[in-house]
Amino acid sequence: MSIGIVFLVLFLALMTGIGIWGMKKTKTLGDFFLGGRTLGPWVSAVAYGTSYFSAVIFIGFAGTQGWQFGLNALWIAIGNAVIGAGAAWLVLARRTRRMTQNLDTMTMPAFLQERYGAKHLKPLAASIIFFFLLPYSASVFKGLGHLFEKVFGIPYDVALLVMIAFTGIYLILGGYFAIAITDFIQGIIMFVGAAVMVLVLSGKGGGYFEMIGKVAENYNAHIPPASQPSALTVISLVFMTSFGTWGLPQMTQKFYAIKNEKVISKAAIVTTVFALMIGFSAYSTGAFSHFFFDLSTLPRSESGAILYDLIVPTLLTEHLPETLMALIMLLVLSASMSTLSSLVLVSSSSIAIDLYPAKVDAKTGKDRSVAMMRFLSAIFIVISYFISRFQISIIVYLMSLSWGVVSGAFAAPYILGLYSKKVTKAGAYAGLLTGTVVMVALFFILGSSRSPLAASISIIVPFLVVPVVSIFTQPPEKVLLDKAFEGV
Repeated sequence: MSIGIVFLVLFLALMTGIGIWGMKKTKTLGDFFLGGRTLGPWVSAVAYGTSYFSAVIFIGFAGTQGWQFGLNALWIAIGNAVIGAGAAWLVLARRTRRMTQNLDTMTMPAFLQERYGAKHLKPLAASIIFFFLLPYSASVFKGLGHLFEKVFGIPYDVALLVMIAFTGIYLILGGYFAIAITDFIQGIIMFVGAAVMVLVLSGKGGGYFEMIGKVAENYNAHIPPASQPSALTVISLVFMTSFGTWGLPQMTQKFYAIKNEKVISKAAIVTTVFALMIGFSAYSTGAFSHFFFDLSTLPRSESGAILYDLIVPTLLTEHLPETLMALIMLLVLSASMSTLSSLVLVSSSSIAIDLYPAKVDAKTGKDRSVAMMRFLSAIFIVISYFISRFQISIIVYLMSLSWGVVSGAFAAPYILGLYSKKVTKAGAYAGLLTGTVVMVALFFILGSSRSPLAASISIIVPFLVVPVVSIFTQPPEKVLLDKAFEGV
């Protein structure tokens, strides 16, 4: 993989250069966390898309769902693009940007506190973000480290250190501006790499539609009807990965940072097209496993269990030329680094912005705030390394719970708060706690194999609880509502 090493060195050098450039544009906390709210539609849309898709979709998720679901996995791609990307921009972006400006807030916890006039809601929300997004970022680092160990022959510990170091450099130096610019470059790499990957692989089966027909035929032979996933399983997975993103702080942050509301419609189109390409490429490649493998040639452990995480890497390694494989590795790296930088930025903000108690004057506040944000970003990256390096049982559970807990906790209070003046402070607390408790309880009751169903339920239940509690509790103050909904 000498070509891959060259590509990797050039890529990391470019990311470092962008971090240094971004540092010159980062003077205030608003610059660091939101890029000064100056980002246009293309950069904002691609930043949203690259944060959406990490290496997990190309490696573990695509292989697992592609083999188990066959062509039904493509419904996930459609849901992610139409609901998770396009509809999210159209439904949430305008109100989110306007209300966060009205309330002078930069983070999800701060928005919830100011929107509902609940002084204890911010530390509670920030704690949930810290405890569940940090382990999630560590899990992405871990998966990427194993992938580079397999493909480049780089020892796992060394791969971890390299990825963490370079992610930290451009994030710590340039903040969200650097993240957005690197996301745009990484997005181009992802888009081109994904398209070429599918074209080359489908060509081996006579073209994409010919390949689809062969996959459908082989799927029924490989997976007996009795073992094929139910419609409820497919629907819950589509719902969790599509609507579930509406409540994730690292995704909604992109709406805070847009230049103005005129960019929203264009950004919605761009991010939908981007998501369609990435989703269809990933899940098509996973489904192609039914053409390239049979039950006897699937990668398996010594005990005979199918190694789903190795299906796509094995497929690509065996059937793509070296140069294209190097491009695919940059695709996977780009997907991971963009997701990781967003996760670390949001996680560190939960302390630096939402929980940091220091009050300073106008002359020094900005500098100290940015310094604190950089310091905590570095600390969070170091913690991510140790979590990735030394797997602790409780951390593994937190990784598995992270998506469902965070989305379940925030989706209802956040979305209903954008549209309804009747939601009360008590209703917001109830939604936050209900989403968290339901996900944790169902995870252990249903088991980790049914976590998509548990996550879907944990997202839906608070949308019922919040309005009911709001009916029977003290309505919000008119002054607060007038401020939040001014011009909305």
